[in-house]
Amino acid sequence: MTVSGQFSDPRVLTLFAVLAAATGVWLTTGLRARRRSRARTPMDRVWHPQESVPLTPAEELAFGQVVSRLSLTSSGRLR
Repeated sequence: MTVSGQFSDPRVLTLFAVLAAATGVWLTTGLRARRRSRARTPMDRVWHPQESVPLTPAEELAFGQVVSRLSLTSSGRLR
């Protein structure tokens, strides 16, 4: 059986073959990654000490100093 018409050009056949191969590889890697991510245990939420431990006044002061250094100036740049 020969292919005739606009699809008889070898470049068109090569393009379709490359697209089919790329789609197959993309689907295979996507499904493999999904299977691996489901096999792993979900990541636990990271506990932060400020969630349950009150800060001391010295810690609050130090935190405030860091935040003030990271705040933006009127020109929109960091200090």
